Amino acid sequence: MEFLAKAGGQVSGAIRVPGDKSISHRSIMFGAIADGVTTVDGFLEGEDALSTLKAFQAMGVQIDGPEKGRVVIHGVGRDGLQAPAGDLYMGNSGTSMRLLAGLLAGQAFDVTLTGDVSLSKRPMERVAKPLREMGAVVETAEGGRPPMRIRGGQKLKGIHYQLPMASAQVKSCVLLAGLYAEGETSTTEPAPTRDHSERMLRGFSYPVAVEGATARLQGGGRLTGVHIDVPADISSAAFFMVAASITPGADLVLEHVGMNPTRVGVVNILRAMGGDLTVFNDREVGGEPVADIRVRHAQLKGIDIPEDQVPLAIDEFPVLFVAAACADGRTVLRGAEELRVKESDRIQVMADGLVSLGVKAEATPDGIIIDGGPIGGGRINSHHDHRIAMSFAVASLRATDTIHIEDCDNVATSFPNFVELAQQVGMNIEVVS
Repeated sequence: MEFLAKAGGQVSGAIRVPGDKSISHRSIMFGAIADGVTTVDGFLEGEDALSTLKAFQAMGVQIDGPEKGRVVIHGVGRDGLQAPAGDLYMGNSGTSMRLLAGLLAGQAFDVTLTGDVSLSKRPMERVAKPLREMGAVVETAEGGRPPMRIRGGQKLKGIHYQLPMASAQVKSCVLLAGLYAEGETSTTEPAPTRDHSERMLRGFSYPVAVEGATARLQGGGRLTGVHIDVPADISSAAFFMVAASITPGADLVLEHVGMNPTRVGVVNILRAMGGDLTVFNDREVGGEPVADIRVRHAQLKGIDIPEDQVPLAIDEFPVLFVAAACADGRTVLRGAEELRVKESDRIQVMADGLVSLGVKAEATPDGIIIDGGPIGGGRINSHHDHRIAMSFAVASLRATDTIHIEDCDNVATSFPNFVELAQQVGMNIEVVS
């Protein structure tokens, strides 16, 4: 599938982007091992979250839906999962594989986790290492890549794990294994990362203590089924925040957006660049802060992106690079080596794409330097990375000619109705298969 993103277009109206991917994944995982029924509204019906859903169905959990974003999970309790008939296929989803590894490390049965061509290149030793310290038996393929084989029947013991990198997936993996471990399991992270696991475990009545950068829990407890209303995903909303910021005359309202403090880097960075973003109608839904965001066009200026914002905006950088290309002056990002091991090497792929459109961009080992200027047309290889594909679609709003974007199939992993909403607000995008 290709996107044909024609130059120009408008951005106005009010939209609600799909539900948060991180929360959708965790609602299935925690609901499956909880006692009783869990109902979820606003579930993201993208392929990543559906990979998690199918994995738990394969392990004997009855899950009804998704039907218009509603899912009903009939929990089997903490020890009720059953051995799947075959390998569990995680598709393109790193979150599914890394979090499930933790949850499955303490089960009685053996399981193998596999993924698509992109996921099969991503580093899994970062979760295998702490799980082995806890007593799990985990094998990865060459170079610490998937597939991951997890041997059942191991007795896990709680550990204190100092994370070498800021990664919510590694932190969550260790804490989930800790549910099945003897004693206390705790994690300390070098910089704040998303805290959906800690918040949601508490929502399922499982005590988690958080002091500063350390989260801790005791093994052996039980989860209780609950109702979850999933906020709109700020990572998906980010494409439209940038789209409105860079388009003259734009005025857009994004509704019911998750405003978790560990995720709002994109708002902070756009404001630092001179963006016009108004957050209003703040409320709390199921332990997660939610608000509406009004974004109007503003002439952005290049900045040195504060390093403390990097973990809070790690998934939003591809589209923030488009904002930088439309800004006056130079934008510099440092301390973001993690971007090199996402669905693609997002630093190199974005730099190459911007350069091919005539923007001055230079990749550095841990970031990028972008000088704002005119954006031309051209052909972009998205490397099967959904966020790259959507970012260059947004760039077309300020391009002088059409941008052809190749390999857009994976947009369905996180944002299945992206093109529909883009057309609704006034962007000129067509899908060509």
